[in-house]
Parts: sequence; C-alpha cells; structure tokens
Amino acid sequence: MLSGQMDHHQCGAPGLKCTDSDLELAMVQHQPEGLEQLQAQTKFTRKELQSLYRGFKNECPSGLVDEETFKSIYSQFFPQGDATTYAHFLFNAFDMDQNGSIRFEDFVISLSVLLRGSVTEKLRWAFNLYDINKDGYITREEMLAIMKSIYDIVGRYTFPCVKDDAAFEHVEKFFQKMDRNRDGVVTIDEFIETCQKDENIMSSMQLFENVI
Repeated sequence: MLSGQMDHHQCGAPGLKCTDSDLELAMVQHQPEGLEQLQAQTKFTRKELQSLYRGFKNECPSGLVDEETFKSIYSQFFPQGDATTYAHFLFNAFDMDQNGSIRFEDFVISLSVLLRGSVTEKLRWAFNLYDINKDGYITREEMLAIMKSIYDIVGRYTFPCVKDDAAFEHVEKFFQKMDRNRDGVVTIDEFIETCQKDENIMSSMQLFENVI
C-alpha cells in the first residue's frame, strides 16, 4: 500500500555525483546513501529509486519518518478500519536500527523485499514483523498481537463478518504447526520451513501482504 502512494510521485532524486538534485538534498535533515549503493542493496532500478525518493521526500521533507507520521500516512489507506496498532508493528519492522525513525534507505530496502524479494526473503521479513521484541523468537503472544491488529483493519469489514475470536483461533492453528519442537517459541527456521510447506499458511501470508 505504501508503495502505491510512492508511485504517484514521478520525478528525480540525488546521486553520488554533483547534480541539480543535490541542492534539494542539502535542504533536508537526513541525506540518503548514494543511489549506486541502494541499487546494489535492492532490486529497484535507478529511475525507480529516484521516483521513490521524490515521493518519500514529498511526504517527509526532513528525510526521516517518525512513528506518528507513519501512522498518519498509513491510516489514510484504511479509513474504515483501525490501522493504528498494525502501523506500530509495521513501523518497528521498517525501522531497521530501532532508533525511532525510518530513513529512506530503511523504507526502500524493505519495500524491495516485499515487492520483489524471493519467498524466503519475504518470509524473513515477515518473521521480523512478528518478532515484536526482536529476540529471534516468535511467541504465541506476539503472533496474536499482530493477528489482532490485522483483524482490526480488515476483519470487521469482510463478508461474512469475522468472529471476535477468529484471530485467536488463527494463531492457535498456525502456532501449533510452526512450533515443531514444542518449546513454546517459533524460530526463524521453523517459521520459514512451515510456511513454505503449508499452502494454507502461505495463502494467508499473501493475504496479509495486502495490508503492507
């Protein structure tokens, strides 16, 4: 979804060499890394990166997105649902260095994975989203928190209407499959292996990509 908003802005962005757009960069607080480096780190072309940067800068002239700004932008896509909690979790997943703000580099690297990454790359990103406290494990509580936040956005506006305990049932079903050694937590290897082998989980993961 956020990518759709960025795509509306088609224009230039800075490179490593001195260009007219370098003057634009001098006016923002945070300057992104060179396009060559971002091209190497992502699956976007130079022109795509230029377009994405212009859109990013139009939304956040400072070059940094704090959580409240992120929530405000993200909630615009779901006016009928409550996207606040999910946006919080999503912000934490985009905020790679966990410093409370999203740089253009953070945004575009994650976007590259979500739009053009391999299945494994996407699942690694999804694991990071579900691993709320970033300790390398997903607990039932973490998975339930994410799932509830997703149902807050889409659950009550689906037909037929989703039951209140649907998120809990969803988590119990998936968690039991993922926690292969029954130790109460899901590791990244368990997460990736289970998702890749289970069509129901994979289709569900695809569904939830629609709220990213």
